[in-house]
Amino acid sequence: MTGTSRTSTRAGNAWRNWAGTVSARPLREVFPASTGELADAVRRAAEDGLRVKTVGTGHSFTSIAATDGVLIRPDLLTGIREIDRTAMTVTVEAGTPLKRLNAALAREDLSLTNMGDIMEQTVAGATSTGTHGTGRDSGSIAAQIRGLELITADGSLLRCSEKGTAEEREVFAAARIGLGALGVISAITFAVEPLFLLSAREEPMPFDRVMAEFDQLHAENEHFEFYWFPHTGNCNTKRNNRSTGPLAPPGSVSGWIEDELLSNGLFQVVNSVGRAVPASIPAIARLSSRALSARTYTDIPYRVFTSPRRVRFVEMEYALPREAAVGALRELKTMIERSPLRISFPVEVRTAPADDITLSTASGRESAYIAVHMYKGTPYRSYFTAVERIMTAHEGRPHWGKVHTRDAEYFDRVYPRFGEFTALRDRLDPDRVFGNDYLRRVLGA
Repeated sequence: MTGTSRTSTRAGNAWRNWAGTVSARPLREVFPASTGELADAVRRAAEDGLRVKTVGTGHSFTSIAATDGVLIRPDLLTGIREIDRTAMTVTVEAGTPLKRLNAALAREDLSLTNMGDIMEQTVAGATSTGTHGTGRDSGSIAAQIRGLELITADGSLLRCSEKGTAEEREVFAAARIGLGALGVISAITFAVEPLFLLSAREEPMPFDRVMAEFDQLHAENEHFEFYWFPHTGNCNTKRNNRSTGPLAPPGSVSGWIEDELLSNGLFQVVNSVGRAVPASIPAIARLSSRALSARTYTDIPYRVFTSPRRVRFVEMEYALPREAAVGALRELKTMIERSPLRISFPVEVRTAPADDITLSTASGRESAYIAVHMYKGTPYRSYFTAVERIMTAHEGRPHWGKVHTRDAEYFDRVYPRFGEFTALRDRLDPDRVFGNDYLRRVLGA
C-alpha cells in the first residue's frame, strides 16, 4: 500500500544522525508519496543543479546521507506492495522500517532468513549500507534481495533482478549495496520463507576459550556471535539455531532484567560514570561482564535476532577474512592492555558467508566482523585509529555506514570488483547527482 497524496516539499531543516556525529542543512526536503513523485523530485533536483540524497532513520555513523541540496525523506513510501507465495518473495516500499516489515511478515506467517541486531532502519537504508547480522550460511539483509527499483539521475525508473537482462543483472549485483551512489531506491523485493522458531543460548565464556573454539562454535551453529568486555578476560556468547519448539520467550521479569535493566538502563548509568571517571572503567567492566548469566529462550526470528538498543554510541566495524579474526582479536586485546585507553563498551564479533554483491563487505570471502563502540560524547578517535591500524593490516573492509578513514585508493585494493562499481556509477550518474563528500572520498571523483 502506498501513499497517494501530493509531494510535500519544504525548506530544508538542520538534520542530524542518530549518534549526533553528522549534521547537514539541505536546501530543501521532499516527502514523496509515490514512485512517480519520487522520480519527479529527482528530475527537478537535477534540473536545478542540486545534489540528491535520501535519508532514513539516520543510523549511519558516516556522512553517507548528508547533502546541501535536496534531502528526500521516504516517510510516506512505506508498506508492503505484494506478497508472492509462489515465488516466496515480498515487495516493500523503500521507506518501510524493518520493524514494520518484520511484524507484517510475522502476521502472514513469513520471515526473512537473517537480520541485524536492531530493526529501526528503513529497508533501503539498511541494505544500501550493508547492514548484517551473523550467520554461518545466511548473509546480510542485502543478500536476501531478489529485485529492486531504482530512480536514476534523469528520473527514469530502472528495475533490476537476478533474472533480468545482462545490464539489469549488472546493476542488481551492485545496487543491492549501492551506497546511494547509483540512484534512489523506490522498492525492494526480498526472499522470504515460512515463519520459523529460533532457540537462543546466551552463555558467558572466557575469552581464551572463545578464541580456541571460534571455528568450532562458528561451524556448529547457524548464527554465532559474542561480545568481549575490554579490560577483562570475559565474553558473552550467543548461539541461535532453528527449533521445532515449543515457543518459550524470555520470562517477563528475566527478559526485562537482561534486555532493559542490564543492556539499557544500568548500561547507560555505567557508561555515564565511565565517561566522567575513566579510571573506573576497568573495575566496572569486570563487574559488568560477570552480571550476565546463561539463559535459553525460543521465539520467532526477529524477536531473537534483534534487541532494543537505547544507549547511544559511535561505532567502527571492519570485516576481515574469517581466518584472520582470532589473530586480530588477540592483537586488539593486547593493544588495549598496553595502552592508556579505557573502553566501557564490549567488542562485538559476528560472521557471514561469502556473497556476490559487488561492494558487500563479504564479497567473495567468508568474513568475520569486529565492531568497536564508544559511548556518545566520549573521545573515540585514539581508540578507533588504533583499531583501524590492526584491521587494515588484515585487509579489512569497513562497514559503509560506520566510522572509518579509508578512501577509494584503499578500496580499490581490497575489493577486486571495485572498478565494476565505479564504472557503473559513471554510466548511471555521470554528473554525480547523487554525490556528496563521503562518496567522493570512498569512490573517487
